[in-house]
Amino acid sequence: MADRPASNFQLGMSGVLSALIPGLGQFFRGQRYRGVSILLGFLAMLATVYWYGKPLWYASPLAIWLWNIWDALSPRSRSVLLPVLFGLIAAYSIGWRVVGIDFSKADINRATMIVRPMLKPDFIQAKREHNQMWVAVQVPCAPEPPKATREDNGKKATVIPDCGPVGETLIVSVSGMWPNAETNVVWQNPIGNPMMLGEGEISMLVLTTDETGSLTTAIRVPTTALVAAPDPTLPQLHRVYFDQYRPVGGFELSFIGSEVLKGALTTVAMALIATALAVFFAVPISFLAAHNLMSGNPLTYAIYIVIRTLLNILRSIEALIIAIVFVVVVGLGPFAGALALAVHSIAALAKLYSEVIEGIDPGPIEAIRATGANWAQTVRYAVIPQIVSPFTAFTIYRWDINVRSATIVGFVGGGGIGFLLIELVRVNNMRGVSAVFIAIAIIVITLDTISARIRERLI
Repeated sequence: MADRPASNFQLGMSGVLSALIPGLGQFFRGQRYRGVSILLGFLAMLATVYWYGKPLWYASPLAIWLWNIWDALSPRSRSVLLPVLFGLIAAYSIGWRVVGIDFSKADINRATMIVRPMLKPDFIQAKREHNQMWVAVQVPCAPEPPKATREDNGKKATVIPDCGPVGETLIVSVSGMWPNAETNVVWQNPIGNPMMLGEGEISMLVLTTDETGSLTTAIRVPTTALVAAPDPTLPQLHRVYFDQYRPVGGFELSFIGSEVLKGALTTVAMALIATALAVFFAVPISFLAAHNLMSGNPLTYAIYIVIRTLLNILRSIEALIIAIVFVVVVGLGPFAGALALAVHSIAALAKLYSEVIEGIDPGPIEAIRATGANWAQTVRYAVIPQIVSPFTAFTIYRWDINVRSATIVGFVGGGGIGFLLIELVRVNNMRGVSAVFIAIAIIVITLDTISARIRERLI
């Protein structure tokens, strides 16, 4: 829109008003949106500088204020590039200091220690024969704990005492194993998560059996043994494993490789289950959230407002936050992650579906209504035929998103490959971390390619 012609008096008055309140002069000249934008921009920059607390940066809102007066005094509106540039320079500079960017803190040696093992991802290993024995031990103690001893095929494992709290020293022994062979001693909690028993609980405890295939050692109940327990005071049976391996020729998946594969399959399954649940609930909700279907009378319009508000609230909460809630409710594991993804996906899909419904051709709807059809008949014959393809495309797209999100919710105990990743990072197993990164990339690229092809055929 062209600027209105302004007299010298109007220009002078605009300059005075803008000097008093930035943007007021522009508002006085009829440039309302420009005046409000200038005022909001000035106030935002002033608040940022005030919060940061460095007097030097008051130069930025001062420059914007001066430009605002210059613009108000000019017969034609000035380009906003200059005040935007002032604001961006100040915002970027303040942000740089707030974030604390300091490249001098980078340690090339530390980076090398992390990256070097990642160049050899832990996927496969020389094929080995496996000899295993385990014994259950109760943590913490019940009044009458079961005996911590077990026999199987000539092998015997024992723990003394039969139970103990976190941090308790236990004497574990095993006999009947391969003689003079390295043996990994591993703790496993009730949900099957292995825990290291070596120094600092970040390394494997590796011992060697004697000539008779026996060994005895002292271990401590891991500090993280009860992290996954819904009630840490409730006694549960944990296990101590004794694992031996010897090469037999060829190659096979390593322990980490097999865990990565299981985690990847779990992640895809979580995304699939979550998407299926979301579709089941989102489809009917989307019809209630479509303005063109619900604006016919005050009652249906009120339902539309309520549904839309609830969907906006749910979509504003990240799946990661929802996963934390479900981990508390149902415990650690893929179930909590799948529920979190499902809740977030219901809100997202219902919103997308409703927008598809709102964008359909109104002609068939009007024609069906003209015949005296009710709401359900209108939806059945005028709406559904137009939405099947876009609904399917959005569903596949959401599954693609859920595969990525399933990795993230695992960080807070939501199961899947994300849970494995955070555990590997905790024990500094960077070869395993590299294997997880590669698996995640393969999953995402593969599913993204498949879903893109399917959407191309549908749309």
